[in-house]
Order: sequence, then structure tokens, then C-alpha cells
Amino acid sequence: MEPELTVTEASPEIITPDIEEELHRHECGVCGYIYEPSTGDVKRNIPSNTAFESIAADWRCPVCNAKKKVFADIGIAAKPSGFTENLGYGFGVNVLTPGQKNLLIFGSLALAVIFFISLYALD
Repeated sequence: MEPELTVTEASPEIITPDIEEELHRHECGVCGYIYEPSTGDVKRNIPSNTAFESIAADWRCPVCNAKKKVFADIGIAAKPSGFTENLGYGFGVNVLTPGQKNLLIFGSLALAVIFFISLYALD
């Protein structure tokens, strides 16, 4: 459900409600380490719920010691990938998270393999 926006006559600009936006995760381009804002970085004393953008510029990857600039924004955890306006299309697969899509794809492939192998049991 979209939040309602209000316009006042004294101030013609749009006023948006206070919505706590979820913090984006960032992945290291060198080693694949994912910075989770919900956990922070214990090794470098970054507290939990710290946005990646508010970390100091001299911060480095705790795994491979790469610079902050090699990290790429990979979005919010457990959020469907793609544009929000397109999530209603298709057979309902657009609202699945990437992990759920992987489970659906590889699970169905495993079932297909089991099915075809079971055909050898027929006489």
C-alpha cells in the first residue's frame, strides 16, 4: 500500500510521511564479502544499523582489506529484485526474492532428474 501524500495550501510542496527506509547491503567486488548494515562490522567497530554511506572513507573490507570504493550496492535483503511497478505482472514469480527463485529453479530441476531416473524402474 502506497503512503498517502498531502499538500497544504500554505506550503505547496509535497510532504512525505516518516518512513524508516531499510538500509542497502553492499558487496565487495574483490572477495564477495557482503556488508550487512543490520550487523555492522565487529572487526572494525562499526555498530549495527550503520548505513554503508556513513562509514568512513578509509574503511576497508574485513576479509580482503579492499578499499570502500570497490563495494557495489546490492539492495535490500529479502526484497524482490526488479522494478516495483513490475512486481504485479507474470505468474507471481516476480514477487519472489532471489533466494526463493533459486530454490524454485533448482528444486524443480532436481525433481525432474528424480522423475527421469525413476523411469528406469519401469519394466
